Amino acid sequence: MRARTLASAAIVACCAAFGAASTSAHKTTKATTAHVSQVIWMKGYDSPGTPAKYNKVGVIKVTPATGIAKNVIVFEPGTSAAASYFVPLAQWIVQTLPGWQVWAVQRRESLLEDQSELKLAKQGKATINQVFNYYLGFLNNKSITDHMPSSYLTLAPAYAKDWGMNVAVNDLHAVIGAAEKLGGKVVLGGHSLGGSVVTAYATWDFGGHAGADGLAGLVYDDGASGPAETAAAATAALQTLDAPTATPWLSFGGIGAPFAGIFNDTGALGVLKAPNAPSLGQTSGLLPADIVPPVRVTNEGQYGYALNYKTSPIGLLAAQGHIGTGISSHTIDGAHTWNGAGALTPITRFATMFGAPEELTAAGTEWYFPQRLTDDTAAVGNGIANPAQQVLDVHSTMGKHLPHSLRIFAFGARLGGPLIGVAADALAKQSGIPLSHVVKFNYQSSYSHNDPAGAYPKNAFFSNLVKFLRKLA
Repeated sequence: MRARTLASAAIVACCAAFGAASTSAHKTTKATTAHVSQVIWMKGYDSPGTPAKYNKVGVIKVTPATGIAKNVIVFEPGTSAAASYFVPLAQWIVQTLPGWQVWAVQRRESLLEDQSELKLAKQGKATINQVFNYYLGFLNNKSITDHMPSSYLTLAPAYAKDWGMNVAVNDLHAVIGAAEKLGGKVVLGGHSLGGSVVTAYATWDFGGHAGADGLAGLVYDDGASGPAETAAAATAALQTLDAPTATPWLSFGGIGAPFAGIFNDTGALGVLKAPNAPSLGQTSGLLPADIVPPVRVTNEGQYGYALNYKTSPIGLLAAQGHIGTGISSHTIDGAHTWNGAGALTPITRFATMFGAPEELTAAGTEWYFPQRLTDDTAAVGNGIANPAQQVLDVHSTMGKHLPHSLRIFAFGARLGGPLIGVAADALAKQSGIPLSHVVKFNYQSSYSHNDPAGAYPKNAFFSNLVKFLRKLA
């Protein structure tokens, strides 16, 4: 359930949305009863060869504006996603459940990015056109001198080839440890590839103790671990990555880093700041033909056409949502707008997940996603020792020793479907956890991959998760 196409889908969709400045901008909905922090960085795992300034892990904390909340649900994002992906969902959870707060993990690779112009735009100090020129326009317009350093286009530190599951799990261990100090229940959840990280952490051998020993529950959002690959497959993947000319970063749909994140960050911001402006992406020549609408569209029109389950191509399944009816017949300055009628996930909410709310200086996607982390997920299995783990230095070996009190929530959407529940049952059975502790939902026929975190105001994932968390408190 690794959803390797998530970032490639985000690339084209968000680049498609990016357009010129407009006088009519959508305002991000701010919760009245929840506080959203900036990214808070803490000491992470000391990965050999990595400079100390990158041995950090971050969290965005969404907490009640008043009152005490000792219980924490920690969310691990999926491929190419970052912490703010969970912020709209987190605000909703905190507003609904007294005594709970939500921490969303910001992985170390985001420290390598240049978010400077995006931050200025969110503060109203840079226009959308300036953002475009800073990150992309200079590539084919040499007269643009105010742009990000070109070194970001070729960034490929050798130490990042070691940023696999061992690094991700040990960074997460620091976050879980901080949450445990609050003295309440701690639940670990993950979306997509983040579900594999959840299983890896829960079954990780921390000095003879499983990671799950300190947890009250696990939450799987359309992602989990499948059967482990062979040692031969793991060896081949490692040899490919270790080649001197190999990049440490996952390449999405043939588009290398950092463009996945740049297109996504700038594109989502374009939707949030200039929804009714004619899309520059549509006429840029950067987009695959199968996501370019047949008529001139606004930013929202292009973004919706590329990401909506009705019009988005099959190769972009992992980036899709039920975000509306389609391109509207209504035009603004000759560009067709987006008809959001019937959406499970409103398009502005969808863009907020990836572009981040105005008050956040972070963004919802990663420019550089480690290939090693993707490779290592194939060795996790269900936390049972296997030959592939020995090759990849994965220590998820405590899969038969999870606490019997552990509760498991499994929600399958478009990509995982019933397999998410199957994986959850298997994890419980091998440790003797009563199957009554496992709750499973299969919304494969009605929820796209990103609808569980995004659907609003009706959301089966949210409503059932709230019931699950209430029983734990």
